[in-house]
Amino acid sequence: MSECTHNCSTCSSNCASRKESLVEKPHELSRVKKVIAVMSGKGGVGKSLVTSLSAVMMQRRGYNTAIIDADITGPSIPKIFGIHERAMGDESGIFPAKSKMGTSVMSVNLLLENETDPVIWRGPVIAGMAKQFWTDVVWGDVDFMFVDMPPGTGDVPLTVFQSLPVDGVIIVTSPQDLVGMVVEKSVKMANALNKPVLAIVENMSYYQCPKCDEKIKVFGESDVRALADKFGVELCAEIPINPKLAAACDKGMIELFDGDWLDAVADKLESLD
Repeated sequence: MSECTHNCSTCSSNCASRKESLVEKPHELSRVKKVIAVMSGKGGVGKSLVTSLSAVMMQRRGYNTAIIDADITGPSIPKIFGIHERAMGDESGIFPAKSKMGTSVMSVNLLLENETDPVIWRGPVIAGMAKQFWTDVVWGDVDFMFVDMPPGTGDVPLTVFQSLPVDGVIIVTSPQDLVGMVVEKSVKMANALNKPVLAIVENMSYYQCPKCDEKIKVFGESDVRALADKFGVELCAEIPINPKLAAACDKGMIELFDGDWLDAVADKLESLD
C-alpha cells in the first residue's frame, strides 16, 4: 500500500481515513471569491500587520476586501483599522464592521461589551468562533477575504484550513533564526493540508537610514530566501522597521500607509485563478 498523502480527492483507495469534505458553506448572503490565510509560526512577528496591508493593497486595486480576525484571544485588526463600534445584526445574521475605506472586518472585539475584556475560552470554543465568522456573518460580495490566524499550528489554523475554502497561504516571519525554525512548521502544515503557500513575508527585515538610505540589518542577515527555496515558495517580500507604519497601526490609520513592500504579493493574489 502506498503512503497516505491525506489528499482523498486524488486517491483511489477506499480506506477508513477517507472522509467527506469538512468545508462549510458561507452565509447564504455571502459571495466570497478567494480566501487567503495569513499565519506565522509564533507571535509578535507582524502577522496582523501583513493581513491588514494585504487587504488595503487589494482594496486600492479596486477589489472588495474583508478580514476575519481569527486570533480570537489576541484580536488586533479592529484597532489597526480604527474600528471601535460593536458589530450589529438582525434575523438574517451578523453584519461585519466597515473600515473608513470599505474593508469589511469581523472580530471578537466587535462583539464584546468592552474591547479590553479578555476572552477566556477553551480551544474548541475558540475554533468554533472562528468558523462562525465564516458561516454566520453576512459578508455580501467579497473578492478577497483574508483570515488573520493566531500564531502556531493548533486548533484554529486546523479549523480554518478544514472548514474554509482556503485558496492560498501567506506566511509571516522575521529575521531571527528561532522564528525561521517555527515558520518551517507552518509551511509543513500548509503542505500537509494541501494549501498552497503563496508567499513568505519577512517583517522587520531591515531599517532604512533616512539620511543615507542604507539598509541596516538590525537582526542580522536573514535565511528567509533559503527557506523559501527549500520549500519551493516562489515569492518573498520584505517589510522594513518603519516608525511611521507602526504609528499608523497604533492610531488606526493603516489605510493611509505609503509603501510598496507588498506589491509583488498583490500581483500574486491577482493572478490566482
